[in-house]
Amino acid sequence: MRLSPEGFSFSLYNPAEKEPAKITDMRVDTSMSLTANLKRIFQETDFLGYPYKRVNVMTVSRRFTTAPLELFDEKQAELLFYYNHPKKEYETVLYNTLPINNMAVIFGIDTGVWELVNKQYPDARFFAQVTPLAEHFSAQSRMRNNRKIYAFFHTDSVDIFCYDRGNPLIINSFQCENTSDRIYFLLYVWKQLELNQQRDELHLSGELHDRNALTDTLRKFIREIFIISPAENIDMQALLTCE
Repeated sequence: MRLSPEGFSFSLYNPAEKEPAKITDMRVDTSMSLTANLKRIFQETDFLGYPYKRVNVMTVSRRFTTAPLELFDEKQAELLFYYNHPKKEYETVLYNTLPINNMAVIFGIDTGVWELVNKQYPDARFFAQVTPLAEHFSAQSRMRNNRKIYAFFHTDSVDIFCYDRGNPLIINSFQCENTSDRIYFLLYVWKQLELNQQRDELHLSGELHDRNALTDTLRKFIREIFIISPAENIDMQALLTCE
């Protein structure tokens, strides 16, 4: 289950079947709160009332931060989160641990949504969207002996993940609503990390409505640019393997 202010997505998967996961997208009514939208969909959608062996819930938001596992104390998760983000009412702070990446992802979720989902699915597991993406990109980055940036685009922001053969260098999110801003932040991170323009790689995914304009300009500065196919829903696919 992917929960976003722009809409909800539900993926049903049976590991005993060879069929790929089926993804159902539902738009939200912007005149209603996220909690009210989710409550309505729970009431109107039959398959959401079925019992499931496992329920993974992924929240889409820029309100996340990371910390090295050796320095992370779960009792201090909220303190660390609000050190990097302004305090927000009716927000519950959760965290995921990623042992392979040696880090914790701390994130906020609307308290009403959190309570509603817990009532519907008491054993639900919650993830920040960057968590399954970070694990997926970390595994992919171990291929070839170079460094890689993975950019996952939203309508108004971009999440950037950079790895040196599986080891995370940076995971951050930047607000950007047009192509020029997207290009600026990608090249800014590239320059800050002093990546090699000839051999290091840039991988693009997510909402690539400006794909041609984006890649045409970026190829003036970066040689190795790839579009992840399919560009969308890789977060939902990666969520299936989260532990």
